Amino acid sequence: MSEFELLPTVFDAPNFDPIADAQALRKAMKGWGTDEATILDIITKRSNRQRQEIYQAFKKEFGRDLISDLKKELGGDFEDVIVGLMMQPIEYEATELRKAMKGAGTDEKALIEILLTKTNGEMQRLVDCYNSLYETTLDDRIRSETSGDLQRLLILAVSCARDEHSFNPEKAHEQAMSLYNAGEKKLGTDEETFVILLGHAGRQQLLAVFEEYKAISGITLEQAVKSEFSGDLHKAILTIIQCMQSRPRYYAKRLHKAMEGLGTDDDTLIRILVSRSEIDLGNIKKEYETLYGCTLLSAIKGETSGDYKKALCAIVGSA
Repeated sequence: MSEFELLPTVFDAPNFDPIADAQALRKAMKGWGTDEATILDIITKRSNRQRQEIYQAFKKEFGRDLISDLKKELGGDFEDVIVGLMMQPIEYEATELRKAMKGAGTDEKALIEILLTKTNGEMQRLVDCYNSLYETTLDDRIRSETSGDLQRLLILAVSCARDEHSFNPEKAHEQAMSLYNAGEKKLGTDEETFVILLGHAGRQQLLAVFEEYKAISGITLEQAVKSEFSGDLHKAILTIIQCMQSRPRYYAKRLHKAMEGLGTDDDTLIRILVSRSEIDLGNIKKEYETLYGCTLLSAIKGETSGDYKKALCAIVGSA
């Protein structure tokens, strides 16, 4: 889903010494009180590959589990950031999926954000990881926690049903017309037509469909969906459209939504910053500033505080 240079914000630290880092972290958590500044400085300024080396060194040096120790010593949103950074990225997303479907109620927004933004390759790795961690498969869990057209879209996603290799520009007009006839032109909306096409067609094909739709209707498919759909299915279809056009711009919009109005959606804020930090968070920062006229860093500083704010700002970076 990318046709531009990916810009991460977290990189390998130079002169890296996993044993020294492990010793410093043990000292920061030993005895009375916790040295949060040292924990923050080490964890946020190492790449995930380096953090895994620190984890192994900590276990070898002290016979202890670093993540378990961090959970005992830290709390709140700061703990969520640090623990998230310590996990392997694919395992982190799997645990976020589990959290979204655990207990009373389901966090459909999190499911949509995680599952409808992936390529087939990314999805297959996530499904394999989830299924290795939990007794119930991801497919079965989604079927038990969701329903209707949203469930169908999510199941198509985890089944890697998207045809990423076919491109037929002649067919794009016909497909755009089918969406127009199923939505704007019709009294009521034929959701199935949208689900089938948006759940199966590849990025190149869908971008051609979006162009044809605008030529037919005079408005974008995104504008049409906003007037034709509501609720979680509306969010799901918009996610697919926006991600096909630009994943960084989609994530920038999600971050803005997480911080606008009263209160902050910390779960979304943490999940996106942690999971995209070594992929395209630099691109997301650029899109955020273009869309909203202020830096992502300044927005985060205005919404958060304490060690939590320092951790997020370290991930985002000042450049």
